[in-house]
Amino acid sequence: MSQEAITMVCPISFTRGRAGSKKIGQKRDSVPASLTEGRIPRVSRIMALTIKLGDDLLSGKLRDYADVARLGRITRARATQIMNLQHLAPDIQEAVLFLPRTFAGRDAVTEHDLRAVAAAPGWDEQRRLWKSLL
Repeated sequence: MSQEAITMVCPISFTRGRAGSKKIGQKRDSVPASLTEGRIPRVSRIMALTIKLGDDLLSGKLRDYADVARLGRITRARATQIMNLQHLAPDIQEAVLFLPRTFAGRDAVTEHDLRAVAAAPGWDEQRRLWKSLL
């Protein structure tokens, strides 16, 4: 399988920041409005981080959850909570990653809710809990 190089073209603006420092940013008119409105749910960002850290553990970039904790400046217990989301069924992980943006108020699904789903024994039970959560 050959790998092709991907080139992205994106307009960038430079503005002066505080004390003369330069800020690099993407021009707002070049980004579709659907991508700038609302915010990505926190649990989606945590799920993406969990997947990335899991890959780093498998590749050997990180040795253990203690390394994860040091990297994120969190406790080992919190690192374990986050990394336990890897136990979710793959289709649930995908659904969490693609949750709709939140426009106002609280997120529809919280990490606490998701941890309860991840703790369920077996993917069938997880799927049942996930459907009831939505």
